[in-house]
Amino acid sequence: MTHDTHDTHDTHGTGFLDTTRTFYDAIAEDYADLHRSMGAGTPLDRALMGAFAELVGPQGEVADLGCGPGRVTAHLASLGLRVFGLDLSASMLEIARREHPGLRFEQGSMLELDLPDGSLAGAVSWYSSIHTPWERLPDLFGEVRRVLAPGGHFLLGFQVGDEPLRLDRPFGRPVALDFERRQPEPVARLLEEAGFTVLSRTVRIQEEDTSAKVPQACLIARR
Repeated sequence: MTHDTHDTHDTHGTGFLDTTRTFYDAIAEDYADLHRSMGAGTPLDRALMGAFAELVGPQGEVADLGCGPGRVTAHLASLGLRVFGLDLSASMLEIARREHPGLRFEQGSMLELDLPDGSLAGAVSWYSSIHTPWERLPDLFGEVRRVLAPGGHFLLGFQVGDEPLRLDRPFGRPVALDFERRQPEPVARLLEEAGFTVLSRTVRIQEEDTSAKVPQACLIARR
């Protein structure tokens, strides 16, 4: 959940990383209370993660990039994956380590992964690329491809739309951040340009009686 975006005037810099880190440090406990687990309300999400887990298999290591409080990391671990979480926010990581003491969590940026080339069997960006400016997505996808072994898989989830959602003072905290919404087709093209083969494109319709107020996209790609 938490990683990169916001300042569109700094598309070639890293100011958006500082903005994102500050935002999630401020709301970490509130966010964790709201998103505690991959529970009964997420059957389609869990099905897609199950498919990803089968594609990856139990042998190689998987990185949950932008892991937030670790709920996706823990769910992937329950599916038999050797997974660790990475996030910008120290406050989010503190919660993840507290809630999931048997798992490994590290601080860092998806744009500069401290990992050797070809060292991962899989990578996940579950609603964490939504803070990366469009102009920096090729850098992000290129970095993910770098750390994936040939044949490695990438799971990417995001909200569908053409305009960002701006959250101002969420939970009464004095912070604000843009949440980018994107169309699956151009994102898939960027993945292909980065050297991926897109295996699956899934769009879940909006559900007014749930938290999914806009359509939700999930792409599974292979290096």
